Amino acid sequence: MVITNKAIPSSFRDPSGFMFYRNGLAYRQLNLSGKDDYDFFIESGLYESLVNAELLVPHEEICTDIMENDGLYKIIKPKQIPFISYPYEWCFSQFKRAALTTLQIQKMALEFGMSLKDCSAYNIQYAQGKAMFIDTLSFEKYHEGQPWVGYRQFCQHFFAPLVLMSCTDIRLSQLLRVYIDGIPLDLTSRLLPFRTFIAPSILFHIRLHAKSQSYFADKADKTVKRGNFKMGLLALRGLRGLLDNLESAVSILKWSPPRTVWADYYQDNNYSSDALSHKKRIVSEFLDTLNPKTVWDLGANTGMFSRIASEKGIQTVAFDFDAAAAEINYCECMRNEEPNLLPLLLDLTNPSPGIGWENRERMSLVERGPADTVLALALIHHLAIFNNLPFSKIAHFFKTICKSLIIEFVPKSDSQVQRLLLVRKDIFVDYTQKAFEEEFGKYFSILKYVKIQDSDRIMYLMQRDES
Repeated sequence: MVITNKAIPSSFRDPSGFMFYRNGLAYRQLNLSGKDDYDFFIESGLYESLVNAELLVPHEEICTDIMENDGLYKIIKPKQIPFISYPYEWCFSQFKRAALTTLQIQKMALEFGMSLKDCSAYNIQYAQGKAMFIDTLSFEKYHEGQPWVGYRQFCQHFFAPLVLMSCTDIRLSQLLRVYIDGIPLDLTSRLLPFRTFIAPSILFHIRLHAKSQSYFADKADKTVKRGNFKMGLLALRGLRGLLDNLESAVSILKWSPPRTVWADYYQDNNYSSDALSHKKRIVSEFLDTLNPKTVWDLGANTGMFSRIASEKGIQTVAFDFDAAAAEINYCECMRNEEPNLLPLLLDLTNPSPGIGWENRERMSLVERGPADTVLALALIHHLAIFNNLPFSKIAHFFKTICKSLIIEFVPKSDSQVQRLLLVRKDIFVDYTQKAFEEEFGKYFSILKYVKIQDSDRIMYLMQRDES
């Protein structure tokens, strides 16, 4: 087996190894510099315990006998993640769960004589309905008295965003698109209401931590340079106390989704019960025709139609720009233990870009596609009329992100379109069924279309042309 080792753009900072792709599958190279920590990680039983607890993505070791690569120790093949998501795409409860999972892993690591050397939120991915750690090389041997080198990163990647989302504004999680190494604690401190500093955990982990970072920024002390308070020796008991305090601080943070137009969409729309039932049947039948492995539901709201796909065993990502809708959707996933559905936050008119070094460390939405099938239900009129996007632009974008399309056309006669036109002049002379079919016909073949009962709306089944 000959493997070409080429690091993927998000995996170049760790000298102990890197990730690469071969034939569409992800592998990880372990370098000799990380040999001792990796061997201890396996032999101590920590790897097995984390995998059994479904906290760590399992892997298999690949034969390296015929590989010529200086510094190579092992090649491992992790279990593949169906869809890579990023913290700025998570709802509040996903963020909270990721933080608590990271703390749980650090606590377990200490029981086996190890510690997390970094606590990046990007080391957590959602798979099979669970928050799972993906970086096998993040574990190092723990030495009594050493500070937790991942503390600063945990506060910037997890605690600061959660506190801002809970206490200031849910939308502040989007700061992570700007600050790839977590939201700076001094900025967090300025953005938080003064009343929040009555809480000892926020005072200690945010405000005083920020002041400590500022004070020691130019000092030569190595402990400080690794991102911690200048605490001197930190006994194991003290480290466990720090983790307990962080766990308690994260656990009590809450955000209750308010009533919004989108979160309440299915209670406030113009579908009759018969029309809604018919639309569900159409979506189900179209999915059966296509038999996709992956579905992206764009504008999913709380996931009513996403679940038609996920309940068929299809890996489904439900995108919506409304934080309340995504939160409700995710909480329902947790209650019902739905392994095939992943709700995420996404503004389709400003989707996640490529960010980081060379704009390549974190992939754009387009780079993570194409999906086998996209659902675009009750969406086109919002893009075309509310956001002034012509059908030509919408069709071209969908061509880049999917192989097939289940899409709903909503004519101007529909009451929801009329509602949009109440607050703006109707300049949309090309918003017609004929223009819709012509523009999408440039990239897709229309396999079937069905008019929804008790409605003027039409459902289309389209296949992307490969010519």
